[in-house]
Amino acid sequence: MLLARRLDCLPDPESAFVRLYGASRNAFWLDGAGGGASGRFSFMGDASGPLGAVVTYDIDAGEVRVETAAGVERRRESIFDLLGAALSPPARGESATAGVARALPKGPDVDLPFEFDCGFAGYLGYELKAECGGTTAHRSPAPDAAFVLTDRLIAFDHREGHTYLLALTAELHQILSPAEQEFDAVRLGRRGEVWIEETERRLAELQPLAEPERAAPAAEFGLRRSRERYRRDIQACKRYLIAGDSYEICLTNELAARTGADPLDLYRRLRRANPAPFSAYLRFGELAVLSSSPERFLSIDAGGGVETRPIKGTSRRGDTPGEDARLAAALREGAKFRAENVTIVDLMRNDLGRVCELGSVSVPELMRVESYETVHQLVSSVRGRLRPELGAVDAVRACFPPGSMTGAPKLRTMEIIDELEGEARGVYSGAIGWFGRGGACDLSVAIRTLVLAGGRASIGAGGAVVVDSDPEEEIAEMLLKAAAAAAALDPGAAISFAPAAAPDDSRRRPPTPTPS
Repeated sequence: MLLARRLDCLPDPESAFVRLYGASRNAFWLDGAGGGASGRFSFMGDASGPLGAVVTYDIDAGEVRVETAAGVERRRESIFDLLGAALSPPARGESATAGVARALPKGPDVDLPFEFDCGFAGYLGYELKAECGGTTAHRSPAPDAAFVLTDRLIAFDHREGHTYLLALTAELHQILSPAEQEFDAVRLGRRGEVWIEETERRLAELQPLAEPERAAPAAEFGLRRSRERYRRDIQACKRYLIAGDSYEICLTNELAARTGADPLDLYRRLRRANPAPFSAYLRFGELAVLSSSPERFLSIDAGGGVETRPIKGTSRRGDTPGEDARLAAALREGAKFRAENVTIVDLMRNDLGRVCELGSVSVPELMRVESYETVHQLVSSVRGRLRPELGAVDAVRACFPPGSMTGAPKLRTMEIIDELEGEARGVYSGAIGWFGRGGACDLSVAIRTLVLAGGRASIGAGGAVVVDSDPEEEIAEMLLKAAAAAAALDPGAAISFAPAAAPDDSRRRPPTPTPS
């Protein structure tokens, strides 16, 4: 059962998160800061509710770690299997919000305009490709997946000016709690009502926040692979392309710096510097993920409708309106950008075709320019309808990792990427978002993202290499994509082409041999 209340007001989400969850060790804020249709809703919560949990996954061990109020349980299963079991989809046509109840005896029934009705919020790391047809090559220092299972949720409807308070009183604990733990549904219902009342009061009492303080200047950002090495990698990509191994290779690099910045203050600066519809702040103990992604990976509704919106093609914004318009037009008309975009659209059509009903996959939008704070992007839309026997987790597993971060054909191109990059991507190039209890999900591509851990901030960035790519232009594009996140850490941040600050390598392993 789900208790829900709608408030006919819209408190400042930033103030709400800082005051209610800023001190939480494990928390999430899926932040529609960029507005527009994709950014209509923001969601936030943590793992402190009676049914809450933190779920992390280590692909090498094949082990899911589930931490609840009752303790820690380790399970020998895939994160995809756990999510699939916990989030079995309703029958097609059944309401995703069936079971929504009144929050109080005299409260009105609530019709939720969104499908995140409590469930999982977090990320899937790029190395999960090994469970999606790819190979195991490198090991990330961060968990390969991490989610908060939230039974308490605050949702903000930026378009309509409403706020929703949700409290779950049953269901998911049957999957994730230790077998000996028992729950009293009546008691949980009362606790949910108390939480809703208390949270409504706290939201009404919010005071404006001071602007986040600017951090002390960071150390220079260094490249994990030097400029000269990256240039050689681009040339190697072109040789693979000419040999027919791939049509397009999404080559990336990592920028990193040492920092003592507070992650939440840093995220508050990032959302000002580069607002985006799929912005996110995730906190898992000492690990923080700060994203200002503009790209939707997969959105799946409870009726089985699927949409992906791949981005391929990026240009900087102009300094004047005239220059800005010329850059947007050049992006729209450029043969290289169009070739990149069409290749990934074909790849995503193929991925969706593996899980969608025959004839349902279509491309309603092809190569539309979308403009953000710092860049123009070339965006397409691919849609389909899942086969009746499949759910959101099946679709994510079939399409992961996002094709816009690999190239095509996907499996062979990922092998080339493993060989050339020589390291794990971790959170970067994976997916960030939510899986709802009613069978829906919405995930972004983990780009324009800062990862903080162990006093180190890292930013992944790159671009699609095709046969006619110019190495210097590819390097410039890589640095452009990293610039907004770097500026949030230090507006005067400089890029050094010396080696980056190294991460803790204790979980890394050498790559497996690449097939010839």
